[in-house]
Amino acid sequence: MRDYRDAKAMAQTLRESLNTRSVSLTVSESLELVARLFGLADWNVLAARIRSAERAGSGRSNEESTKTDAADQVRSRAKEIQLPQAVLDRYAGTYQFHSAVFTVTREQDHLSGRLSGQSSAQYYAVGETEFATREIDVELRFTLGPDGMPTAVILRQHGNDHTMPRIDASAAQEPQRAIEVRMSSRSANPGTVAALRRLIESVASGRPNYGEMSADLAEATHKQLPRLQSGLSELGPITSMEFLGVGAQGQDVYSVWHQGGASHWHITLGNDGTIISAFVTPGP
Repeated sequence: MRDYRDAKAMAQTLRESLNTRSVSLTVSESLELVARLFGLADWNVLAARIRSAERAGSGRSNEESTKTDAADQVRSRAKEIQLPQAVLDRYAGTYQFHSAVFTVTREQDHLSGRLSGQSSAQYYAVGETEFATREIDVELRFTLGPDGMPTAVILRQHGNDHTMPRIDASAAQEPQRAIEVRMSSRSANPGTVAALRRLIESVASGRPNYGEMSADLAEATHKQLPRLQSGLSELGPITSMEFLGVGAQGQDVYSVWHQGGASHWHITLGNDGTIISAFVTPGP
């Protein structure tokens, strides 16, 4: 399962979990809380520990790592480019992210992106259609049509790609309203609990049913299978499952109790029953 090296993913999970209870945190606030959960003074200390672990894993000395990190930072700043505001304006709009909406706006010389229920992140051009954040490991790549207008944007995070087709502003209101209704009524999507049980049991056995997953989820599960299988098999068979509510992106949130502990899940089903997205963190 996850450890301190997954702090950023854990911070995101924390924010989404609290959003289901109408508690809002900024990215920096959630990172500081995760650092404290690990018994550290603040995020800077935890970030330094993560970098140290990455250096140890790569076999580099601290001196080599420091030089490389500095060089990477210089290259990162150098690769940012300036695009005309007219080009940035073309990318602004709304994009479908599963049952939620990803909204892109222009802010002077860069873009701002916000997923339903989350705070905005700033994206800076590193190519004609590519953008990256300065603080977290997230990238955007726009797909253009023959007229030069974007038809979709691909969000890359933790090595996984999520394709979000462009939708008009009026169409974007419908999924957002649907999420708000489900959040207020605390109603789970039919079939979610059965799908979640099948997913957990198949991953724990090392034989996931990829045909039941979206392409994005299947790819991510395949990459992470050894780690996921090890964690879930250690927890043991499921003894009970509890629906907690609906997340800000429309995902159903569950606590799952096993014979040897508990896990916390966010899962989204498509209209055809396909598991569009799912992720797990330790604890109920």
